[in-house]
Amino acid sequence: MRSPAGPGADRNEILPDFVLADVMRETGASVGMVYLLPPGEQVLHLEMTSGVSRQIAAPWSRIPVNTSIPVVDAMRERHLVWLGSQEDIARRYPRLGIVLPYDFMLAAAPIISDAAVWGGIVLLWPAWHAPQLSAAERKAITAGCHRAAALLDRATEGGRALRLSDEPRLLMAPPSREADPARAAAALDFTDRTPLGCCSLDLDGRITFINPAGAHLVDAGAAALLGNRLWEVLLWMHDPVFEDAYRTAVISRRPHTFTARSPADVWLRFQLYPDDRGISIHIAPVAGQHTGTEQDPRSVGTEQDPQRAGPVSSVGAGGLYHLTHLAAALAEAASVHDVVELAADQTVPAFGPRAMALLTVNEGRLRITGYRGYGPELMARFDAAPLTADTPAARAIITGAPAFFPTFADLKKSYPAAVHQDDMAAWAFLPLIVTGRPVGTLVLAYDHVRPFPPAERSLLSSLSGLIAQALDRARLYDAKNDLAHTLQTSLLPHTLPAVPGLDVAARYRPASHGMDIGGDFYDLIDPAPRIATAAIGDVQGHNTTAAALMGQVRTAVRAHATAGSSPGDILARTNRLLTGIDPGLFASCLVAHLDLGRHRARLATAGHPPPLLRHPGKRTETLRLPPGLLLGIDEHADYPTTEIDLPPGAVLALYTDGLVERPGTDIDDGITALAHQLTAEHTSLDDLADALIDHAERTAPRNDDIALLLLRPHHGT
Repeated sequence: MRSPAGPGADRNEILPDFVLADVMRETGASVGMVYLLPPGEQVLHLEMTSGVSRQIAAPWSRIPVNTSIPVVDAMRERHLVWLGSQEDIARRYPRLGIVLPYDFMLAAAPIISDAAVWGGIVLLWPAWHAPQLSAAERKAITAGCHRAAALLDRATEGGRALRLSDEPRLLMAPPSREADPARAAAALDFTDRTPLGCCSLDLDGRITFINPAGAHLVDAGAAALLGNRLWEVLLWMHDPVFEDAYRTAVISRRPHTFTARSPADVWLRFQLYPDDRGISIHIAPVAGQHTGTEQDPRSVGTEQDPQRAGPVSSVGAGGLYHLTHLAAALAEAASVHDVVELAADQTVPAFGPRAMALLTVNEGRLRITGYRGYGPELMARFDAAPLTADTPAARAIITGAPAFFPTFADLKKSYPAAVHQDDMAAWAFLPLIVTGRPVGTLVLAYDHVRPFPPAERSLLSSLSGLIAQALDRARLYDAKNDLAHTLQTSLLPHTLPAVPGLDVAARYRPASHGMDIGGDFYDLIDPAPRIATAAIGDVQGHNTTAAALMGQVRTAVRAHATAGSSPGDILARTNRLLTGIDPGLFASCLVAHLDLGRHRARLATAGHPPPLLRHPGKRTETLRLPPGLLLGIDEHADYPTTEIDLPPGAVLALYTDGLVERPGTDIDDGITALAHQLTAEHTSLDDLADALIDHAERTAPRNDDIALLLLRPHHGT
């Protein structure tokens, strides 16, 4: 396979085309996609695709890592996901099944290395593939993912950024045979002579060839058809049924047939034969159906001119699928940020604008909440414009009516003071209204003149309605989340005490999705000179109840530590408190009492992950302490205390399970990996803490909070 611009391996991309082409060739997959996850981001980017057009792939060009999608699950669980039937897809991924209701099989595999989770590969096969992947196919997929991960590791060595393509690269299948002018001429003569219609489409559905008989049967000139889609230039075929037939053939790779009645009152049968380069269509009259009185639910009868140069007034299957996909995606969006990012990611590639901006109402002004295709300088000029301004964005909110401007002249006519600032040619300003309340404006900009026929206006109005409702839900979520986050922030220590003879570094990271609040906590208490007590814990759950209980646990631990209790007694007394109030939640906790004068430490655990001790010589040890029950289970539980040496220069690492847990892997493997990372040399304890957090975030999507406390005694004061 090759990309339209030439051989991918020579084009200086960070990931060459052969990574996907080889896997597809070795597995026989009909469709392939490669997704990459830039470090620090929470959105997968579609880097290259083969076997489908960019238009079909558009809704999947950017995927948040908290979405229930096969490639995300493959990355999260770190193993291949296989869907062997449409029933499997509908049951496990209903959103995918709604948007792509076709017969195909799917595999998604992660691109991972020891250094990072880089993304994933998605492959599709026709329904006649075997119910399960063969051993050879699995081996080819695994090898391809390992090859891609190794290339990405090397490409980003030395801190080099992961450079992504501006839009997904489209790989084309090579010709099945070398071009032979004599054979081509003979084939052309054959198609000219045959009375049967022959037509060829590329994967984007555009006509690349039609013979004279085919042009005659559809009652249009070949020149008007070439480079266009049949259902866009022929009014009598502009019905979602016909575009859906093309999508069915491309995605399922199965022959597909539909009938339609031409303006000449002739019923025509269109037989579609797809492969990895496009679709061949056979067009022929249907015997015995030459009457204009017969009705067929798949036909659209009309007496209008069959040719049209521009868009026609009906919504195609692609638009309906894109709208359905967006509705399903927005249903999963929680925060305003999630809604804005989804709307921006989906609107530009799927609905045709070159750029978009989403503005929300805030204290009588329109604030730029998100945008795509525009530069930050231009957006800054329009940010915080008052609702009283004479602009189309403000008027759309005040009147509640959308405004469509096919050209700048149309815009200038309605707004004489308007200045052409964005190099666009057409605009749509769509109010975001929920139960009569204005919440914002969606601005879509196009780089070509656009007439906005009635059907498209209806589609875009539906789009704005979906976004408005999602924004309204998200605002309520954010209000609750802000309250919960404020609660959690108030319960965690703002600063840790400076203990003479002890270096300390602490880090906390919330989960990458959900309420953004949890029950992880840490603390450091200095009840006496050269004495310190460190505590770390994790309350079950990610909600305000967990945060409130975390505050109670931390307060109890602090009170008992200040009173001079041993680590085991601190946990036992805190446990009795929790069982007494019976919150219905459990908590893990680890307490370490540090005697800096004697260079000793005493530790006790209540079901918490084991601490790590890096000795001064860099050897790292996992401290397997005598186990104790989680807090809140049995009021009579006992928590043994263990004493260890803690010499100057040693590093004691306390952490919560979010730092070491990876879906699909044993937690002990995560602890071993953390111990290895702990041995690395860093100039300061803060640098070491940052490196440990960064490694955790790069090696797997985070589904849990992370708390980390590093303690290093030294000889100073």
